[in-house]
Amino acid sequence: MNGRRYFGTDGIRGRVGDAPITPDFCLHLGWAVGQVLASGGSRMVVIGKDTRISGYMFESALEAGLSAAGVDVGLLSPIPTPAVAYLTRTLGADAGIVISASHNPYDDNGIKFFDAGGNKLGDDVELAIEEHLGNPLVSVRSKELGRAFRVEDARGRYIEYCKSTTDRGTHLKGLKLVLDCAHGATYAVAPGVFSELGAEIIATGASPNGTNINDGCGSTHPAAMAAKVKEVGADAGIAFDGDGDRVVMADARGDVVDGDELLYIIASNWQSRGRLAGGVVGTVMSNLGVERALAERGIPFARAAVGDRYVLDGLRRRDWQLGGESSGHIICRELATTGDGIVAALQVLMAMVESGKSLADLRQGVTKLPQTMVNVQVNNPGAACACTSVHRVADDIKRNLASRGRILIRPSGTEPVVRVMVEGEDEAEVKAHANRLAEAVRATAG
Repeated sequence: MNGRRYFGTDGIRGRVGDAPITPDFCLHLGWAVGQVLASGGSRMVVIGKDTRISGYMFESALEAGLSAAGVDVGLLSPIPTPAVAYLTRTLGADAGIVISASHNPYDDNGIKFFDAGGNKLGDDVELAIEEHLGNPLVSVRSKELGRAFRVEDARGRYIEYCKSTTDRGTHLKGLKLVLDCAHGATYAVAPGVFSELGAEIIATGASPNGTNINDGCGSTHPAAMAAKVKEVGADAGIAFDGDGDRVVMADARGDVVDGDELLYIIASNWQSRGRLAGGVVGTVMSNLGVERALAERGIPFARAAVGDRYVLDGLRRRDWQLGGESSGHIICRELATTGDGIVAALQVLMAMVESGKSLADLRQGVTKLPQTMVNVQVNNPGAACACTSVHRVADDIKRNLASRGRILIRPSGTEPVVRVMVEGEDEAEVKAHANRLAEAVRATAG
């Protein structure tokens, strides 16, 4: 991965207590970040975290490392990842750090970074940090040590920012909403945003205890939220992941509306208001049905590799404003520098309010195609994907599907797995093709 030892597609992540997710590594990492990201100017870094019990331990280690590098540290308390991006920029910090493993269970954790503009780090900066990790940690003199302080009303600042992303005068009065905060970073933010805009809120997943983050709740487990919507007669449900950069929703019938459909709803609303500049960037996993629905509206669609950094890169290169992933990682580029679950949900709710239509009505333009994913465990995913026998089977399936579907074979970036995806108009045919392709991949292991 471009010579990187620790950084993956979204920072550094792993099981707590296993290298590199250890206190001593984070101490050294904080120092290395101080050397690279805060080498001049105000020399100040802000740190936010989700609600995992290990977050406090890693926050202290990073704080100590940054202080040893002579960098001041602003502590933001549990707060969503996009809030850290926003506050890094508006507080004039040299960098922002998020301690989170996003949608993973509590015993995982990770560290990700934003530059002074609230953007994810480039490969060159990550490589520079890794280079400093190879050097011994040498503290500055006592009078040069960085100071730590709590950022006053960090949550309140972010709540006001989220509200400001709606049109002036917009209110949600009359809407009844179920919020599932995944016992994560949005628990003390999201209820305030939506209730202050006038909605009636039923909050769930808003009692974090350090170990229940993403546990059967949130955007990766939306069934409970969807059921609650039906139970209380809500107009919609909104489920965030542990760090608040993803969102999925449910309509009044309790049907889940995923990231692909939310993208379509936002894009359609922006187009009707003359606000959509260019088209929409999805990923190789985005459903073909969404691409077709956008095409019917004359909205261009482009695919990027899986990962919000690649979606954002695609938006920047085309100077487009809207993109995202099926998982609900949606980037409204004119409003935020990274995926923001609250901001994206507000855009969908504004579409409901402005059109007078229900969420179920707004998603009607999309007919999603059946899609089957098979994860195949192999020792060398890269080699399996490159195998000639696999490509022969893949080519045969492509010829069979023609324009009625598509396939994808890609190695996982986090585990020894090849992900096989087949999509098409006939569900039985799709499953048969997926199983055939998975067997071809499995056969490469001998």
